[in-house]
Amino acid sequence: MSWTAAHLADLVDAKPGFACGEDVLDGVFQFRMNNVTTDGTLDLSRRRRVPANSRKLDTFLLQPSDVLFNATNSPELVGKTAFFPGMEELATYSNHFLRLRPTSAIEGRYLARWLTWQYQRKTFMGLCRQWVNQASVSREALLNLTIPLPPLPEQRRIADIFDQADALRAKRQAARTKLDDLARSIFLELFGDPVANPNGWPEDSVLGDVADIMSGITKGRKPTGAATREVPYLAVVNVQDRRLDLNTVKTIEATEAEISRYQLKLGDLLLTEGGDPDKLGRGSLWSEEISECIHQNHIFRVRLANDRLTPLFLNWLIGSERGKRYFLKSAKQTTGIASINLRQLRAFPILTPPLALQQRFAAAIERVSALTAEVQQSVHTLDDLFASLQDRAFGGGP
Repeated sequence: MSWTAAHLADLVDAKPGFACGEDVLDGVFQFRMNNVTTDGTLDLSRRRRVPANSRKLDTFLLQPSDVLFNATNSPELVGKTAFFPGMEELATYSNHFLRLRPTSAIEGRYLARWLTWQYQRKTFMGLCRQWVNQASVSREALLNLTIPLPPLPEQRRIADIFDQADALRAKRQAARTKLDDLARSIFLELFGDPVANPNGWPEDSVLGDVADIMSGITKGRKPTGAATREVPYLAVVNVQDRRLDLNTVKTIEATEAEISRYQLKLGDLLLTEGGDPDKLGRGSLWSEEISECIHQNHIFRVRLANDRLTPLFLNWLIGSERGKRYFLKSAKQTTGIASINLRQLRAFPILTPPLALQQRFAAAIERVSALTAEVQQSVHTLDDLFASLQDRAFGGGP
């Protein structure tokens, strides 16, 4: 079976969309940048509607098998691509996209998969024109790309394999979501709604009464006198909601006194100082994943000073609706960014359920976490397999 290659210009009709305009309730659904995910799927949870007259509908209406290519975005997100399978309601697309309509020579699903692979290989970053945190790939640059072109039956077979692999990955992700839901259910079952406090747990203390709280080392400071050495440190990006992202951990020059002062210990709760308002109270526990590690000044370290609370319960309490409401009410907000200070964190009103109940919660979460780790490992394995399939399918043909 022979494979050829062709320029996209010979395989698709490419057309940019139209500016978003003002949202209207009775308008036509319009795909925008945040409707296309980085893994090549469509996210329909955000539905924006715009006015569209008959001329716009004739020009910009999407058809099944069209491919949406995100031509304008932040540089690292240019090139996000998704296949449009069709939908019950009419749909258009914004001017950030190029709509690629396949000719009879190419399968739309195959094209979308190839473009997604190119995005993951960062091909489009080399084609971008950039300005002020935005970048764009021109229609001409895109259409000049060459794509491997097996016969149509082989294109469909490759697309089917990817669809099946995606379905399996989606099932694993759904299992992960259910385990997350189970953990939240266990918390509510044992402790009740932490806002209403229906069980009447004592709430006459604040966080500063039971924990030592401090911010971390400041980048850019200039230590004087004492010698320094390089040590890993956690930045805001490393601290996610009840998990740590340690894929990239930077280092900093620090004195021995600074290392001793800021070194993290088992059970420390790490909380971010600020960010998006809905992410206030985001934090995770430190489990000595790195033998010697400190934290920067935009992260608060909360270290319990007595045994009234367990670190795990505290992490969940602060990350609960109780914590979100408190921080939103207390935080300083400017242009979509919110931040909390040390005084506000120390004043956080805690609940104090019986220690035995907190320990029971910890044991239950440990079991859920073990299952979650198994599912997550399966997800990683499938992701690796998926990447291997992409390389085999698009790396030059058989």
